[in-house]
Amino acid sequence: MQQAAENRLRRVFRLFISAVSGKETEFTTGSIDRAIFLLSVPMILEMVMESLLAVVDIFFVSKLGTHAITTVGLTESILTIVYTVAFGMSMAATAVVARRTGEKDPDAAAHSAVQSLYIALVFSLLISIAGVVFARELLSLMGAPADVVEHGNIYTRMIMGSNLVVVLLFLINGIFRGVGDAAMAMRSLWIANIVNIILCPLFINGLGPIPAMGLMGAALAICIGRGVGVCYQLYNLIGGKGLIKISAHHLKVDFPVIGKLLKIAAGSTAQLLINTTSWIFLVRVIARFGEEAVAGYTVAIRVVIFTILPASGMANAAAALVGQNLGAGQPERAERSVWRAAFFNMIFLGCVSLFFILLARPVILLFTQDEAVVTYGAQALQLVSLGYIFYAYGMVLSQSFNGAGDTRTPTIINLIGFWMFQMPLAWALAVHYEWGPAGVFTAIAAAESAMAIASIIIFRKGWWKRVKV
Repeated sequence: MQQAAENRLRRVFRLFISAVSGKETEFTTGSIDRAIFLLSVPMILEMVMESLLAVVDIFFVSKLGTHAITTVGLTESILTIVYTVAFGMSMAATAVVARRTGEKDPDAAAHSAVQSLYIALVFSLLISIAGVVFARELLSLMGAPADVVEHGNIYTRMIMGSNLVVVLLFLINGIFRGVGDAAMAMRSLWIANIVNIILCPLFINGLGPIPAMGLMGAALAICIGRGVGVCYQLYNLIGGKGLIKISAHHLKVDFPVIGKLLKIAAGSTAQLLINTTSWIFLVRVIARFGEEAVAGYTVAIRVVIFTILPASGMANAAAALVGQNLGAGQPERAERSVWRAAFFNMIFLGCVSLFFILLARPVILLFTQDEAVVTYGAQALQLVSLGYIFYAYGMVLSQSFNGAGDTRTPTIINLIGFWMFQMPLAWALAVHYEWGPAGVFTAIAAAESAMAIASIIIFRKGWWKRVKV
């Protein structure tokens, strides 16, 4: 028995090394569990580093005081619109590139990838102009106190003005995931975030000839880190060392392909924008109860991101498997892949939920000693995590719809779940019934659970298998 256990451990280790190195690229044949493992491991490691970035960032910023935490929290709320569009475009690129990869047409996959980059450049330019010019107004619109607007607008300007590196980082990784090169996507994000983690405390606190720049240093570290990651991506995308290679003949603007990408991206972006506007609404409701409530919620959400993003890696793996298997004419294999990925995700998030319910307060104490902030943050962690088991299924199924090119279904689910259920419930519980921020946190768990159940019911109908991309 001991020998058998050792052999299994060796096989798992070899499989892990294979997943991280990206040596295996065929996911339309063989064991589904093996395919999920090979795609999920680098995607989860990619998301772990991205979530670690958020936690490390707020850890160092929290030492600058409540004003700094509030500035970052409100700026992140605004920046979620950029994240939303970036994720939408990334999902469109993944869906189209994965479908062309499943059809064994690498040239069309590379051509589609270039067209998605053109969309990203135009979008980022518009956001940069708006963010730099209207930074103060955006913070005021989010309910920031006058001193936060005065001292935090530089941070907001830098983050919004450099949004191109954020958009490209997500988009190009979506291209790599679509072609099945999850290991390349993982490495690019790790490089970006390792650079940021090194520079963040250095620029915030200063060292030797490097002056202490405070909050502006945090923004500068993020911009440089992500910029380095994008350079690495472009090097591999153009150099052709990965599974996809861009050549000169792919650079021609192709409006029909751009239109197809925009159609899919519009659906993905719409569902995420619905989520984002709901989140902004929740922040505005919480802001009614004071700066400490916003700070506590900001810290808690960063910790939540630390767990949700790795789970998103599993969901992204399911999306890539759906796209490639549909392209290969294997819809039943695509469906089986989704259910297995959702089951594994449920086990992971179920364990995380139990951890937060029992140890929420010690977790928040790692970031701040302010008693009011700790109380709100711990309460947010405990209540939000109650919906994790349902959310594990919901996030995998939602991404699987997107991976199939069916962005309409999750958009409708999000519209009803967030705008017609979560937002009214949060307002009613927090303000009308005077639950305070606890009402908002309860509404989040309730809405996520309801949407997950709806996704399960609709996914079983199988409409997504007939979508053409």
